[in-house]
Amino acid sequence: MAIAELGHTGLWVDDLPLMRDFYERVLGLTVTDHDDDIGIVFLSSRPGVEHHEFVLQTGRTAPPGAKQQHQISWRVETLDDIRAFHRRFAEEGVEVQQEVTHGNAFGIYFFDPEGNRNEVYLRVDRDVPQPFRKTIDFGLPPEEIYAEAERLLDDGGPAYRPVQ
Repeated sequence: MAIAELGHTGLWVDDLPLMRDFYERVLGLTVTDHDDDIGIVFLSSRPGVEHHEFVLQTGRTAPPGAKQQHQISWRVETLDDIRAFHRRFAEEGVEVQQEVTHGNAFGIYFFDPEGNRNEVYLRVDRDVPQPFRKTIDFGLPPEEIYAEAERLLDDGGPAYRPVQ
């Protein structure tokens, strides 16, 4: 017996319309089902393949600022996708915690409107021991991003610094 994959996850929320708008409009997820009477929304990044990967439901009991989960990570396909989210987050005023290279991935850590930490990330074909996280600027041109990521692998600084 073995787990095949993570199927979906969900969040209890205070403001369902606000959170639905963020995940639907800002992140680009598709609403596949919802029930306004009980306050639940099902969302998917691949609605033709997976009915839902993410659920939002009213009923949050944790106070604002309480740490509920470590992060929710959303994989993208290209560096252009990462760069597009870099621009969108700036345009939307989304709080970005850090833009990073993990050596084996590029990622942007950000917060949704209720303070839940998320990440959009791109896998990179490198085998780099984890944890590895160093700040990088996805506003740079692609060739500079890749060059900086290579430089950061061997810069001699600490491989990981937690960001709170």
